[in-house]
Amino acid sequence: MKINDVKTILSILVLTLLSVGCDKNNDLPILLEINPDSDETVIKYFTKQIEFELCILNKDGQPATVFNKVDNFTFSFSFKNISSDQIIVTTEFINSDFFNVYLAQNKTNIGKPWTGLWCEFSGLPQEIKVNSQSIGKIRCPWILDKNNTPDYPLCMAQSKASLNIGDYYTILDLDFHYSINGKTNIINNIKFKIFFKVK
Repeated sequence: MKINDVKTILSILVLTLLSVGCDKNNDLPILLEINPDSDETVIKYFTKQIEFELCILNKDGQPATVFNKVDNFTFSFSFKNISSDQIIVTTEFINSDFFNVYLAQNKTNIGKPWTGLWCEFSGLPQEIKVNSQSIGKIRCPWILDKNNTPDYPLCMAQSKASLNIGDYYTILDLDFHYSINGKTNIINNIKFKIFFKVK
């Protein structure tokens, strides 16, 4: 074999490998976001087996992106099982940034409302079972009071102070693990971002 033939084959091989690497763009994260100027107040994402929703609820329990300084608000993340079988969800998606709030102007980390995971539920199974056509929900208020507490498995040892007037955002970098009929599935590379205003 001639040296030119070897160079040509190597060049074709390198170009083939590079083109295969370029197809990886499908794995880039999807960013879904809403802001106070849009008509949307709920981020929705659908897969073959699960429908996801992320929103912030006002004091009346309605999705919103603009809140009064004196009013409480509640983060809400839900996942509806649209398959015909029960799913079992593990809680990798509740990471340290789950429901975390940032100041939009300079990305200052304000913190998250919940203070722990499982807490008094530590003796219970650390998974969430969702029957077919049922919804798993995790809600957590910014300010803790007797009528507004976080959902299992989140817990709050202390309340947060009201946010100052300003523009904020929360982001959920989804890493959702679940099993169905013993087969594990992972939904990731999706980011939900809600910009909201306190006035």
